[in-house]
Amino acid sequence: MSKKNLIGLIVLIAFLLVIPRFFGNPYYLGVLVWSGLYSLICMGLSLFMGYCGQISLGQAGFYALGAYGSGILTARFGFEPWPALAVALVACVILALGVGLPTLRLKGHYLAMATLGFGVIIYVVADADPFGLTGGPSGFSGIPKLSVFGLALNDELRWYYFVWATVLIFLFFLLNLVNSRVGRALRSIHGGETAAKAMGVNVAKYKTQAFLLSAAMASVAGSFYAHYVGFVNPEPFNLELSIHLVTMVVIGGVTNLWGAIAGTVLLTVLTEGFRTFFKEYRLLFDGLILVVIMLLFAEGLFLGAAKKVAALVARASCLRSRRRPGASTHSTGNPEAAS
Repeated sequence: MSKKNLIGLIVLIAFLLVIPRFFGNPYYLGVLVWSGLYSLICMGLSLFMGYCGQISLGQAGFYALGAYGSGILTARFGFEPWPALAVALVACVILALGVGLPTLRLKGHYLAMATLGFGVIIYVVADADPFGLTGGPSGFSGIPKLSVFGLALNDELRWYYFVWATVLIFLFFLLNLVNSRVGRALRSIHGGETAAKAMGVNVAKYKTQAFLLSAAMASVAGSFYAHYVGFVNPEPFNLELSIHLVTMVVIGGVTNLWGAIAGTVLLTVLTEGFRTFFKEYRLLFDGLILVVIMLLFAEGLFLGAAKKVAALVARASCLRSRRRPGASTHSTGNPEAAS
């Protein structure tokens, strides 16, 4: 890991430790818990989209699989939460492998439509409840809370620390991954699959591994969601969520893991702050954000805005220097001007 990323992690840890002192209200902590859950999904999506260069609109489906897997096993079959989470994770990865092997042969919008179809199928099955397990549109409750080393996660503060500690662990792992040989292989695929194959990169293998890792992270977030809320129904896992997740990644910059977290927190806070508006017009707002970001800030809102501000400052500084009394308007590299 680079020194810059290590310093960033230390700063983020310090920031997360300080936040409860200023925003200790359970409501604000709850918003930050949701931000952490979505950050887990968006970091995996950033790896798959930004570093591997693929498009997935099915992350809500894997999120739902984790939530329903843990919820059904604990509430219906009496499993303990952690074994249920592990079983749900393994089942999600196996299903992702079955989905990924054929669909990852596709490219561009064809891959996006295939993954979108997967997410829709999961939503329809959960809503229809063909096996009498999901509770249909009404869902089901009775999902127990998680416990960590005997400490029950029964309030917002404990969930806040637990979720963000998990985010930090995954962030540490992914930062090392993208700066390793595997990360370089993923970036080469993004640059061009034909060129990557010519250099000996196993494109199918790395694309599948990135897809499985992103699905696993979404499943973990889904399991946390089920045990955090204690209730699961199909509504949170609809098409709008998949688009919302992509919007979060694009805001932060698709090739920036730090940006994925920043974009997620920003959009989650905005969504909560304007809940009534977003409830009716979230798709419209997400679409508008995607268009604006892609047109004006292709590298993400934060990095793109910083570069534009730096360019404006440099231009203003140059203009001021030209307007100073006695400043030469000729290039110093012109021999005729010097003579």
